Amino acid sequence: MNLKMSRRSTGRVYLSIVRNYRDKESGMAKTVTIKSLGYLDELEKSFADPIAHFQAVARQMTEEETVKKKLTLTINMEEELAEGIDDRKNFGYAAILKIYHELRLDDFFKNKARHQSFEYNTNSIMMLLVISRLLSPGSKKKAFEEKGRYFERFDFALVDVYRALSHYAGIANDLQQFLHEQIAGKYGRNTQTIYYDVTNFYFEIDEADELRKHGWSKENRRNPIVQMGLAMDADGVPIHYEIFPGNKLDKETFRSVIGAVRRRYNTGRIVVVADMGIITGDNIYYLTGGKNYNGYVFSFSVRGGAAAFKNYVLNSEGYVATNGKPAADAEFKIKSRRIARDINVTMQGDKIYKKTVYEKQIVFWAKKYADKARADREKVVKKALALVADPAKYTKATSYGAAKYIDNLEFDPETGEVSLAKGRPYFNSDKLLEEEKYDGYYAIVTSELHMSDSEVISTYRGLWEIEETFKITKSTLEARPVFVSRDERINAHFLTCFIALVILRLLQKKTERRYSTERIVDCLNRISCSREQDNLYLFDYRSEISDAIGDALGLDFKRKRMRLCEVKNILSLSKK
Repeated sequence: MNLKMSRRSTGRVYLSIVRNYRDKESGMAKTVTIKSLGYLDELEKSFADPIAHFQAVARQMTEEETVKKKLTLTINMEEELAEGIDDRKNFGYAAILKIYHELRLDDFFKNKARHQSFEYNTNSIMMLLVISRLLSPGSKKKAFEEKGRYFERFDFALVDVYRALSHYAGIANDLQQFLHEQIAGKYGRNTQTIYYDVTNFYFEIDEADELRKHGWSKENRRNPIVQMGLAMDADGVPIHYEIFPGNKLDKETFRSVIGAVRRRYNTGRIVVVADMGIITGDNIYYLTGGKNYNGYVFSFSVRGGAAAFKNYVLNSEGYVATNGKPAADAEFKIKSRRIARDINVTMQGDKIYKKTVYEKQIVFWAKKYADKARADREKVVKKALALVADPAKYTKATSYGAAKYIDNLEFDPETGEVSLAKGRPYFNSDKLLEEEKYDGYYAIVTSELHMSDSEVISTYRGLWEIEETFKITKSTLEARPVFVSRDERINAHFLTCFIALVILRLLQKKTERRYSTERIVDCLNRISCSREQDNLYLFDYRSEISDAIGDALGLDFKRKRMRLCEVKNILSLSKK
């Protein structure tokens, strides 16, 4: 406490006792009046030295407040834990609640359930599922069984969780649009560049159905899968996703997801960035043809390109190093050209027409990529040579990867073993030499003719954000394997993952992208406490990351001890 003297417009001095503090939201130093004392000339009638007197009063008030903050504990060192006790509580989830409520997700779920006859709170259930997906991912049953690790009063049964999933699936599109509007308004959205990619998630089942079908799994598993197409903004924050049957090709998902983004999210003109699995004449024309004035930055297959393009890539003429000088022995070289290219486009009646696109083609070579390609291939070539030397040791399954370098390779259709009926397989060195020619070369094509080469490459490199997002979804959030089976429950599961992912990305954005998602999740999990005595909780973790998260969100993660009422007060403030 301090004594404050302020001179009023009349020239008289007014005394008051104040407390100085720092506002958690703005970080600004502020003052609050604890006690108004009166004008100095009036107080001099009662006190010989009012200033000295009330300075002593302020010091006394400070000492009394300090004493109140101290608590004497009596500890019995031989006290035993009660049987079955589990008093460990997580407190890091307050950060998740803060973003959840900043996005007004509580209002959204309450409004969507307003005219429904649910006997359970759909917002409360979603809060638990999102918190659990981030801090303790697993099945819905696991999330329910662990609800006691949080301070929230989750008043619903496990059967209610499963019932709510159907409701969530029905409002998934509305929620994605609502989230977009909230993020655009509160955090800002850059949708001029849209990153798009596709991944898949497997199920621990043997038989496929209408949604979960056998397809090309990213993990090379044989389980039925579903495909997910995901669009993200320029900051790597998800915008929109869709689920497709497992046998849907990556390129066939593009127009559905990007079309939804263009129609529903008020993006204006967009430039879509994607890898070569998406690039088809139909997809390019969908963006740029007719009255469409959108753009693209796509990776382009060098090995799969036409002969004229391959010749352009391998021709050393035109390449320059990063300093703009001729490449010579540089470890990185680049060149580009503007070109008119014909693409095949499927029109009405499934007729194929040729359309011309005007694009910029950028080709670059990097020694580190060439070295990596050769190192990665070395094991495969070694395996191919071993197979040729002793075919009996291999089957169709175990020869995966190496088979492309081997000719006359046949397999028994019943056993999968290598068949020698038509002679021994042999290694094709010409295939190896042809492939080695393109090591280290990469190509990007774009409709944005005005963009510099470095800008195009920089824009394309942002695609790693979406690749990292899928990695996060599969590892940190453990979105697969999926433990639900009905279509609407599968969709609800991925909606939960989507919300969790958005919150995680926004936490990164709030902390200026200084920390990986794994470190943030680990930190939030470690911000935990144990009941020390009665309603007193003891905390045992603080770090640079917890301070950064707390400072960014206005949450106090620095206290060593807090009463239950103080914990609940912080949680209550996080929901405003």
